[in-house]
Amino acid sequence: MEKPQQSLQPNPLEKGVLSASEAPRSASSSLFEAMDPKEIERLGRVRPECFKTKWSEIGFVLSICMAQILVEYFVSGFNVLVPTVVDAFDIQPESATWPASAFSLVVSCFLLPMGRLSDMYGGKRLFVIGVGWLAICSILAGVGQTELMLDFARALQGLGPAAFLPSSVMLLGSVYRPGPRKNLIFSVYGACAPLGFFVGIFCAGLAAQLMSWRWYFFIGAILSAVSFFLAWASMPSDKDERAALGIKMDGPGTVLIVAGLILTVFSFTALPSAPKSWKTPYIPATFSAGIVILCVAGWWEGWKAEQPLLPVEIFKVKMFPAVVGAMFMQYGGLGIFLLYSTYYMNTILGGTPLQLVAWFTPMCVGGMIIAAIGGFVLHLLSGTILMLIAGVSWVVAPMLFAIMPDNPPYWAFLFPAMVTATIGIDISFNITNIFITTCLPKRQQGLAGAIINSNMHLSIAFFLGLGEILVHETKDSGTKQSYKNVFWFEVGLASVALLIMLAFVRLDRAKSDMTADEKELLRKQLEAEASDSE
Repeated sequence: MEKPQQSLQPNPLEKGVLSASEAPRSASSSLFEAMDPKEIERLGRVRPECFKTKWSEIGFVLSICMAQILVEYFVSGFNVLVPTVVDAFDIQPESATWPASAFSLVVSCFLLPMGRLSDMYGGKRLFVIGVGWLAICSILAGVGQTELMLDFARALQGLGPAAFLPSSVMLLGSVYRPGPRKNLIFSVYGACAPLGFFVGIFCAGLAAQLMSWRWYFFIGAILSAVSFFLAWASMPSDKDERAALGIKMDGPGTVLIVAGLILTVFSFTALPSAPKSWKTPYIPATFSAGIVILCVAGWWEGWKAEQPLLPVEIFKVKMFPAVVGAMFMQYGGLGIFLLYSTYYMNTILGGTPLQLVAWFTPMCVGGMIIAAIGGFVLHLLSGTILMLIAGVSWVVAPMLFAIMPDNPPYWAFLFPAMVTATIGIDISFNITNIFITTCLPKRQQGLAGAIINSNMHLSIAFFLGLGEILVHETKDSGTKQSYKNVFWFEVGLASVALLIMLAFVRLDRAKSDMTADEKELLRKQLEAEASDSE
């Protein structure tokens, strides 16, 4: 028997909270009156009150979208630049992954504390600081004269996205109510990921082939500076509102989580370059220490912390663990696909940097189209069906690379691989972002942004590490076959994610609805009225 579908928001009936249309009309509450279904539908479509004009809203959305563009620019674009940087600094093969990994390592490990700072001090403040920091560190990376300086600058760069990614999602989730307008804005935000991907690989290819690789970082610094000034001018300040919430930093939890993540992710990232693989002493030492510290962090967060960075109750929201778990698998597969498809097309197919740009173009353009269309149909179509379409696409994209013959026809393999890859990431990214931000109240929107982005970056770091291990352990079968082994590994990840969604995820249309705060207020009001009637 098919399970009943759920809304993109947690079903209020499961927590004793009725939807506005189901609320007893005998309750003479101003909230009930204000939350008439027609009023809910209207509020889900109109411009938020914090924007006095349409231009102020456009400026806000543009500044938020720049965050997505910048991250993809410095992650995906740098993958194209890696061979050039390796040659420029004569980096040894065992150290070639560090310029790319250092950035993601820092981003993934600092997202949760930065999300808490956003909840404490305001999204605008953290966003502006983050993009300003990224601009400065991008210049440092561009003028680096040694491999060590480049690695250090890339690591420092990661602190910028760690600050502005949670705050950008927090601002979007706080400003927009559930409904068509939120769907559209989140879809525009999602469309900027493939746009940033395209800008990144284009600038990297241009710099590598026609200019100097340093220009890649200088262009990134200019884009970051533009985002800084745009955000400063257009974003509504939320510092007073956040200060009134009384949110505190969980110091011990922050130290434990960051330390545990750094050690654990480092052990996987460094394993392929370790002289004796797992037998190298610092690999099991850092891995074991990281796991132990994360276990201690879990104990502290679950039983001791006054305001934990990661509250246990959020995992009690229906479907939340299943959605996060499935996306952990899919995001990890995304990291593998982006990196190893680049390696495969460059090393095996002999593509130049600009050829790689052309081959990736369907993924970029398709992503922008799919994400944009999603904003107009997410409130009309079943989330379950869309997530299953995305799940199947996640399986098909790496499988086409895994079975790719020598000298493959472009239209039979590369083109459909890029199209199915963008269907997978862009549909699931939009739907899960709306789901998570709508699940949590305004006081936890920074946490929502941190969960979304840490889930992505931690999974990419984790599974890229496993992918590197697989390539290293099967290198005797040849470079081509070792890459294909990684693509089959990604097929397995995507298949597990698809099974999780088939079994546990049921999402309805992303229609207009009450916010999580309104549902909580309504629940308390119903309880108070029930108590009075007794």
